[in-house]
This record gives sequence, C-alpha cells and structure tokens, in this order.
Amino acid sequence: MTAQDWIVVLVIVVCLLLSAFFSGSETALTASSRAAMTRMEKQGNARARLVNRLLASRERLLGAILFSNNAVNIAASTLATGIMLSAFGDVGILYATVVMTLIVVVFAEILPKTAAFNAPDRVALAVARPMAIVVALLRPLLAAIETFVRRVLRLMGFRIGENLSVLSPREELRGTVDLFHKQGGVEKADRDMFGGVLDLRELEVSDVMIHRTEMITVNADDPPADIVSAVLAAPVTRVPLWRGKPENIIGMLHAKDLLRALQAVDGEAARVDIGAIMTAPWFVPDTTPLAEQLKAFRRRKTHFALVVDEYGEVMGLVTLEDIIEEIVGDISDEHDVEIPGVRAQLDGSFHVDGSVPIRDLNRAMDWNLPDEQATTIAGLVIHEARSIPEIGQSFTFHGFRFRVLKKARNRITGLRITALDRRPRPPAEPR
Repeated sequence: MTAQDWIVVLVIVVCLLLSAFFSGSETALTASSRAAMTRMEKQGNARARLVNRLLASRERLLGAILFSNNAVNIAASTLATGIMLSAFGDVGILYATVVMTLIVVVFAEILPKTAAFNAPDRVALAVARPMAIVVALLRPLLAAIETFVRRVLRLMGFRIGENLSVLSPREELRGTVDLFHKQGGVEKADRDMFGGVLDLRELEVSDVMIHRTEMITVNADDPPADIVSAVLAAPVTRVPLWRGKPENIIGMLHAKDLLRALQAVDGEAARVDIGAIMTAPWFVPDTTPLAEQLKAFRRRKTHFALVVDEYGEVMGLVTLEDIIEEIVGDISDEHDVEIPGVRAQLDGSFHVDGSVPIRDLNRAMDWNLPDEQATTIAGLVIHEARSIPEIGQSFTFHGFRFRVLKKARNRITGLRITALDRRPRPPAEPR
C-alpha cells in the first residue's frame, strides 16, 4: 500500500470513530433521565443545562446526529470501496460491502449504543458540549431540513407537536415506578408510598372514612360521670356526642379538654360541665377528594371531621391519620387494638374480615383487586354477586375464589379468599 492509501485508511478510521460517537450520543441523549438532568441543572451543572437545551429541540438534535452519522458512514464506505477496487478489482466492491457492513454495525452502532444505554446520564453529560457545537454548525441546514420534513408529515396527516400519549402524567409516573420495582430498583414500600401520593386526588373521603357503624360515640344526655368514663375508656382522643339518635351528632369531646375540666373540679366527674368543653362538629361532604381534605385539615389545624352524604346524613368520620395511612400504610400506636383482619391458612387461603378495605388488602398482599365500585372486600363480593350471598356460597372473579364464612344480618363479616393459578403472598408483618 502506498502512503496515499494509508492516509485514506486513517481517514476511514476517523470516520468510523465519528460514527461511533454520533451513535452513542443519540442513544445517551434520548435515554438520559430528564428528571436527573433537571436536578443537576438546578444544582448549577453547565453540562446538564446543555443536555436539557439539546433535548428541548429534539427534532433538530436528531437531525444533526442522523445527518452527521450518515455522512461519515457514506464517506468511510466510499473510501473503503476505492481501496478495495484498486487492490482486488471489481470483486473489491463485494469485499468492501461485507467488511464495512460488519465494521459499521459492530463498532459504530452496536458497541457505542450498548455502552451509552448502560450509562446514559454519564455519557450524555460527556457528549453534550461537542454535540452542541455540531448542532450550532449545522443549524441553517437543519432548519431547512426540519421545515421540509414538517411539511411532508403534515401532508401525510401527522399532527406535529401534539402530545398523543394515552396516559396521563400521573399514570406515566406510576408505570415508571412499577417498572423500577420489577427491576429491583425501588422497594415495595417506596412504590406503595409513591402510589399513595398519586392516588390522593383520585380518592374521596368516603373511600378511607371509618363507617358510622364502627364509630365510637357517646350519648350527650348521659350523666357526666358516665360520659367521662366512656371517653377515657375509648381508644381514641376525640369522641362525637349525639342526642336523640346516634346519627344526630351535636358536638365533639376531646380527651385533653375533658382531663383539664376534670382536674378543675378536683376529679369529681359528676361536676364536669360537658356542654362547656364540647366543641362544634365539622362536617365534610363524602365526595371531597383526599388531597383537598388534607389541605383543609392543615388549614383548620384539626385532625378530625365527620363525613355526610348529599342528604346531610352522617356516613362516618375521617381523620388526618386515615389520609396519611393511604400514603405510608397502616400506623399503629400503643392504644391501637390489634385485631388482625387477614389470617393466613395452612392450605394457602386467607380468612379475611368483611370490613377490611380493598386498598389495604392489595397493599398488604400485593394483589390487584379493583376498588372502584366498592371500598371493603365484603362490598366487592356483593357488587360482583349482584346480591347478598348466604353463608357457604362461593364466587370466582378477578383470579380469586371467595367463600362466605360468616354473616351478620345483611353484612358479610368473614370470607375465605384463595388465589387461583398462583402462589399467594403472606400478609405484611405489622410494623
């Protein structure tokens, strides 16, 4: 080979290196984390700012990469063909095609793209400055190409610049977190907490409230001594007072206020003026989104509200703890009575109380039972059965078999749930 041939070979090597650079840059910049780049830009990282600027004009960036990559590939292939022709004659075209195809695919495409895909953020930061220079140099040509491409796509019916994603941003975030969880990058507890935050705007207070049948209330017409004893014996600090019927809530009694009043009368419960320490109840609609109710709790600086339906009838109560538990899971303190609602059986099934919320069961068991039409597991069975089942009846839906074990009047109080075609997971350990 002559000295001129060696110069041509050197030019071919340079073109292949440039091709590898452009291929790796394309993968790294398009696969880089926008969230990570935004965070680093806020921290003052100049290269992250360049990456965000390049991605803001994605069409121009891709145009520059594709134009430059194809230009150097064509140049390398043309020069290689010339050398092969001079060395082997006409058959050199075949040799050049085979050799350059293998070299370009392996060393200028697969190798750099694989490397960039495994460390997209680091590679994107490294190539940001040279790619910004390439885009700036090719700006006039890219502007003309971009205009031409837009017009052709518009003639073909494509709507340029419109986001046609079928998922909302919240669903895309949820899908991303679920994907990271499956890949082992996010723990289940973190995934559940993130999902709980996203669900706050979709859930209403009726989905998390304590139903009126489970509320601890006291008759305001009882003797003061009996009221004091009942409030102090209750496992909660705030107790609604009713008059006439349990649904007619007239006030709230806080245990701390009661203790202060009891101290003021030297511990004589009969002398406590319940009406003087009773506070007015706060009623909220059952359709209030949890996110709005959380803001209302913070604004009013209170942790307790009574939930009413459209007719003003009391449906239950909601507390700040109920909303927080939607994010972090169940919170137990020293006054909580541990009554397990889910009990694993030796045959792999589970005995579940009918009042267990579906969302709590899904979180504890990592199941995916629907909670759009019912709040509790008993409500789900009634909804799917389209009737109130009798003891012993079984139903199969959503990949599970449900058998009614206990019933009180029209309420299902106990179920056996068996997961079909998969091994059920044990309930989460209490924290």
